[in-house]
Amino acid sequence: MRTIRLWINYDGSDLSGWQRQAGARSVQEDLEQAVHILTGSRVTVHGSGRTDAGVHAIAQSAHIRIENGPAVRVLHKALNSLLAPDIRVLGAREVSAKFHARFSARGKHYMFRISCGGVKKALGRNFCYWHGSSLDLRAMRQASQHFRGRQDFAAMANNPGYRHKRPTVRTISSVHLVRNKHGMDFHVQGDGFLYNMVRTMAGTLVEVGRGRREPDWVGSVLASKDRGQAGPTLPSHGLFLVKVLYPAEFGGDVPPHFSLNTVRRNQGLA
Repeated sequence: MRTIRLWINYDGSDLSGWQRQAGARSVQEDLEQAVHILTGSRVTVHGSGRTDAGVHAIAQSAHIRIENGPAVRVLHKALNSLLAPDIRVLGAREVSAKFHARFSARGKHYMFRISCGGVKKALGRNFCYWHGSSLDLRAMRQASQHFRGRQDFAAMANNPGYRHKRPTVRTISSVHLVRNKHGMDFHVQGDGFLYNMVRTMAGTLVEVGRGRREPDWVGSVLASKDRGQAGPTLPSHGLFLVKVLYPAEFGGDVPPHFSLNTVRRNQGLA
């Protein structure tokens, strides 16, 4: 039995998200169908975690356990020949049987893209959140620093019952707001994320960027642990899972022979 790690790139615009579900197309189900055609076996494609409908992935991580099928060096090409154009396997690598895409992960890196001002363009509208006026990037950068470190992010989670079932404390290791020609990209990396956490963080920063709130307001929102105090949850189509973080023994964070900058540039995201 071989354990194969996959790096997966997808446009979430027409997908119901990662998870298999009845009556809707998902990344997981499409991949499982392709694996079945190649190997003759019904296997589960285990992802690092769920992404919602409309969310994109630059390099999602998953694994399968198979006995037969193509050699690993050509497996991604064989899968791509069976997949629709909005899902692509960037690479594959055989790894230790102890690898699990979800449970071996040590963190994730997300990006939320915001387009500011001008006319809302037809092209690219499914790859960013459009804000009709300019935003104060300096104030947003100052506000974003309140997200750093280990703390309770209950105020950033869109599930009122979550805190009663699981802890809402997470560690955010890095936060960056990078200007681009259309607006800005909000990058955040941490050991884990709550439901809709990144989209709510982005919406909270936009409130600061619009001048409705001062940067230090973000700190008081986090301290309140009250979702009602934070900004709106921005639309899913602006969100990208950039990469999943693993120990080096499992192949690192990027697919073989690829760089994330190359993938982003090819998709017009760099």
